[in-house]
Amino acid sequence: MLNLEHIEGSIAKELLQIGSVALRPHQPFTWTSGLKSPIYCDNRLTISHPKVRDLIATSFAEIIRTQYPDADVIAGTSTAGIPHAAFVAQKLNLPMAYIRDKAKGHGKENMIEGIIAPGQKVVVIEDLISTGGSSLKAALAVKEAGAEPLVVLAIFSYQLDKANQAFSDARIHLQTLSNYSALLKVAVEEGIISGEDLNLLQSWRQDPASFGN
Repeated sequence: MLNLEHIEGSIAKELLQIGSVALRPHQPFTWTSGLKSPIYCDNRLTISHPKVRDLIATSFAEIIRTQYPDADVIAGTSTAGIPHAAFVAQKLNLPMAYIRDKAKGHGKENMIEGIIAPGQKVVVIEDLISTGGSSLKAALAVKEAGAEPLVVLAIFSYQLDKANQAFSDARIHLQTLSNYSALLKVAVEEGIISGEDLNLLQSWRQDPASFGN
């Protein structure tokens, strides 16, 4: 039986251990957008850790087998979702494609590389959900190709309200292996953060714009 809570905790623990996720409640990171954040996530690091990347691929595959068994194609987002889509497609023996962030400016000017045919059911694989914009763009590209995006599956989500609302408005289903809440729980259990830090970190998700100001 699929245990999503166990997957959330296991993935969060591995991301912390390999440094894919870093928490700095008192020395926040600055994102490209200028937003101050106590968390920084770089899931590109996971492909350098065979144990972690296999746990991610196995977890994705279990979710797809259980919840999306009629998937025809696994599609990765460019660039960080591509390797994970390849690992998952191999485990499931399904075709794989990937979706560029914008159409090529030469040749056939493809946005989708590989084959996604009209009528096919597609699972989109992403590494991280922040505001959700790039992931939704990929899912909508699948729709424009005449196919059906069953779900966007991501490794991790910051659980920002803006992203949740964007997916809801677009009527695209989102599911993640782990998330900010699960990460904080593991960080407390592992002694990485204190109870005082926990309150500060939780306040960021509730109001990201005011954090660190």
